[in-house]
Amino acid sequence: MTINQNGLLVQPEKGRSYYFGQDLYTFKAIGEETGEAYALCEVIVAPQGGTPPHRHSRENESFYVQDGEIEFQLDDRTLVATAGTFLHSPKGQLHRFTNTTPVPAKMLVWVTPAGFEKFIAEVGKAVSGQITSAPPLSPEDLEKILTTSPKYGIEIIPPPPM
Repeated sequence: MTINQNGLLVQPEKGRSYYFGQDLYTFKAIGEETGEAYALCEVIVAPQGGTPPHRHSRENESFYVQDGEIEFQLDDRTLVATAGTFLHSPKGQLHRFTNTTPVPAKMLVWVTPAGFEKFIAEVGKAVSGQITSAPPLSPEDLEKILTTSPKYGIEIIPPPPM
C-alpha cells in the first residue's frame, strides 16, 4: 500500500459523482489514491433524502455537516446536526441520516478504511457532465442496493412490517 507522494488536489465541483437515491455523492478522495486508508466524499442530501438504518462491518464513518440541518440516528440516539457539527459512527454501529427540511443539506463523509466508495460506484448512478436532478429510484435500483450491500459488509435494516 502506497499513498500518492505527489499529494492530491481536487478542485471545487470536481470528483467522481454518483446519485445514490436522491442524494449526490462526489468523491474527493478514493482508496486507490490514499493507499486504501480512507475515502472522502461530499454529499448533497436532498429534502427527505438520506439513508435507511444500516451498519458497516468494515468502515468507520464520520460526518461533518457543512450546510443545512440533518437528523442522525446513532444506535438508539436521535439528534439534529447543523452546520459545523461533527459526528463519528464506528464500524458496527447502527446509524442513519435524513434531511427532514425542505432545502438541500451538504456534508462531508469520511470513511476509514476506504471501500465504501466502491459500493456507491457499483449501485449509484454515475454523473457525467453537468449535474442535474437525481433520477427516481426504481424498484430495480432498490433491489440492487439490497443485494449488493452484503458484498461490501453493509447491513441495511428493513423497515418494520406494517
